[in-house]
This record gives sequence, C-alpha cells and structure tokens, in this order.
Amino acid sequence: MNELTFLYLSRKDVESVNLNMTEIIDELEDMFWEKGEGRVEMPPKLGIYPVMDAFIHAMPAYIPKFQSAGLKWISAYPRNQEKGLPYISGLIILNEPETGIPVAVMDATWITAKRTGAATAVAAKYLARKDSSTVGILACGVQGRSNLEALSCLFEIERVHAYDISPAAAKSFAAEMENRIPGEIKIVDNPWEAVSGLDLVVTSGPIRKNPNPVIESGWLSEGSFASLVDFDSYWQGAALRDADKFATDDLALLETYRQTGYFHDTPVPYADLGQIVIGKAPGREHDQERTITMNLGLALADVAAAKLVLAEAIKQGVGTKLPL
Repeated sequence: MNELTFLYLSRKDVESVNLNMTEIIDELEDMFWEKGEGRVEMPPKLGIYPVMDAFIHAMPAYIPKFQSAGLKWISAYPRNQEKGLPYISGLIILNEPETGIPVAVMDATWITAKRTGAATAVAAKYLARKDSSTVGILACGVQGRSNLEALSCLFEIERVHAYDISPAAAKSFAAEMENRIPGEIKIVDNPWEAVSGLDLVVTSGPIRKNPNPVIESGWLSEGSFASLVDFDSYWQGAALRDADKFATDDLALLETYRQTGYFHDTPVPYADLGQIVIGKAPGREHDQERTITMNLGLALADVAAAKLVLAEAIKQGVGTKLPL
C-alpha cells in the first residue's frame, strides 16, 4: 500500500499563496449558484460554547461541481484581543470526495476573512446599486479590511467612512487601506457618520448573542445596501425592518441560530443568496430600495475558497507534506 500523506499549510503558507480576491468572489458566486440549484451538501453548524460570547464551530460541506469536501473547525473569542491573541482561529480539512482520504489541512484565518468579504461582494452585486461609490465600515479589524477590499473589486470606491470604538484601530485601518484601494478614507467619530448617506455599509464587530445595538431606524439611507457580518450586533430591530429587502446567505442556518437564542428582534429574510443568484428571488429592483443582507458564514464558502488555495499551493510548491 502506498504511504498516505496530506499537505499542511500554515497561516503563513496560506497567505503566501496570495489568492486574488476577484477569483474568490467569482468562485463564491458560482458556489451560491450551485447552492440555489440544490446541488450541494451543508449540514447545520455544530458548536460548543465554553466562554460567554465565544464559540467553536464544526462546519462541514461538499460541493460536487468543485470536487471539494471538507470541514472547518473554527473559534471566535472576542476577549482574545485583550490577551494579544486572534479573535478568529481555526483549521480547514479537505478530503478526497471519492475516497474520503484527507488531502490537506490548512489554517482557516485568512480564508475566513477573504471568503466573508467575497460573500458581501456577491450580495452587493445583486442587491446594491451599480453606481455605488461610498462605503461605511463599522469596526476596522480584519473583516473591515477584507470586506472593503472585496467591494472595491466590484465598485468604483470614491470615499470611505471608517469608525471603530478604538481610534487607534481606525487610524491603522485608514493608513493600510488607503494604499490598497482608490478613494479617500475618512475616520469618523460615531457610528451614524459611518451609515447615513453612504451607498454601501458593512458592520463587522464581534458577534454578540445578546447585543446592545446602536444603529437606529432611519440611519440607512434610501437606495443603500448594508452587509451585517456581525449578525445583528450593531443593528436595532427597527433599523433592520427599514429594509425593503432583507436577505441572508442561508435561511435554514438563520433559523437554527434563532432557535438557540440569537436574533430576538430580527425580521424573517425574504430569500437567501442562492435563491437570488439563480433568479428564483429578485435582487434589487429599483434605485430607491434599502437592501440588507445578514451573512452568517457558510462552510460552502470555506471549502470553495480552500480548494482554490490548495490548487495554487500545489502549483507554487507551498506547504509541507506529512504522513497520515
């Protein structure tokens, strides 16, 4: 019998592959098409909750078209930042679909950030105005960066308003992102300035089961689009109900979260992104609509992006072969 091996990709390895964000967006749009057509497998997330507002989730998925099957084992610990540790950490395992043999284990941090931004971009492609040019970013961490990067792949960004409870974080964000995207980045003093009057809004703070949201009804302007990467942690229920169209990336997953105590004042979405991408449900229908998506983070997106990373790592000779 041949010795079985798998490829291990550290965080440094995954980042060094330097996968293009546009390629990830295209792959996720294709994934959502497959999801909308019912040609994927994604059981509900399984989780444990050792610490308040923290979780460790097991996220399996299979996309036959991509020949990508795997599992993400991911944690999110908001208080880690106080200890100098990452908020998000985890691993992705990819298996050969025909045999079930593990073929790769890789760090999930970079992939989680990029696929989340890419999912926002896919949603914005269908739900935002095509001429959107101004962006509000609330919470200037990893997700704020990746979401802005992804949106800049699809829209001509002229101005960004950045808000964070930490002025130092906002300053660091502005210094980095002004060299990566066109347009002015302005640090603002309060959440309202990062929402009102802007075409595209992303909130990406820590996820809270029982949040104290600050965004009120009337803040999101007519014709604007918002992506809630942090669930409803920033948004009051009345503000969510301002939306003419409120969507999510997976209807069943949102209901699963609701049954475990999340989303006390969150409306029922009219559709998920798979349904919107295949045209089963309409996207934006006129320029005056307020549209919101609450993307919960799909294992399908992780195994889709991880498959791209693996292919490119093999091509570049990146990673370490280890015996099973």
